[in-house]
Amino acid sequence: MQIPIFTVDAFTNRPFSGNPAAVCLLENDLDEDLHQKIAAEMNLSETAFIRKLKPGDDFTKSSCFGLRWFTPASEVPLCGHATLASAAVLFHVQKNTNSVLTFVTLSGELKARQVKDHIVLDLPLYTAYPQELKEVEELIKAAVGDMVVQDIRYSPDTKKLLVRLSDTYDRSVLENLKVNAQHFLSAEKTGKLKGLILTVKGNSSGKGHDFYSRYFAPWVGVLEDPVTGSAHAVLSSYWSEQLGKKEMLAFQCSRRGGELKISVRGDGRVDIAGQTAVVFRGNLTL
Repeated sequence: MQIPIFTVDAFTNRPFSGNPAAVCLLENDLDEDLHQKIAAEMNLSETAFIRKLKPGDDFTKSSCFGLRWFTPASEVPLCGHATLASAAVLFHVQKNTNSVLTFVTLSGELKARQVKDHIVLDLPLYTAYPQELKEVEELIKAAVGDMVVQDIRYSPDTKKLLVRLSDTYDRSVLENLKVNAQHFLSAEKTGKLKGLILTVKGNSSGKGHDFYSRYFAPWVGVLEDPVTGSAHAVLSSYWSEQLGKKEMLAFQCSRRGGELKISVRGDGRVDIAGQTAVVFRGNLTL
């Protein structure tokens, strides 16, 4: 069996930056265990599997597909950058003729549309609630040492902890922070976390990026994720409230780095837009 596979760098327009995802086009049903084996083989933060929902569906003409995401270690309920990568394969490689694509996922229906040189994802918007420091103090210490923390929030829907560093810190401090995410596994005592977001406020002059972040998820086999759509479904809600803005520009300052355009809607959803670069195409032989 041959499975078409692609590697797409998401939230960037340049190869070898942004967040790489593998994307598989499934003409037929795949044995359940093979999803995880392929994701482990690709060894990227996420491998996406696009599947046809009906026998007559076509990757060029159909507008609705099934979509699943796997890290090298487990299946996840939401992945923004691999959804962006999947839409890029359908729009740019398969030349899909529809203006909007719908993906049926574990997080409900997600839509992607092309707007000029960006692909816009319609994602759920997740609220993060105040979190008691004492419950997560050891984890925060393992992540940022003695740095000053300004706010701590927890998103129960996504199981992500958001840690906002003091506004006295700038982007360079976050970028240069040395983090050993492997230590988070023993430092996290609550058993309720799947990801840790570190974030700082951006440029207050109204130009440039509104906020910066880094994201760590060793609980699902990803020590640091380069650019994370699902984390921004939490960050968008938080920073929109903090800054009093609906339209924001964000930058995830991992080593590869990536930029996200954010538009918080009034219906409990968020539009997150990014660019993509297809860097590899081939076939898996099983």
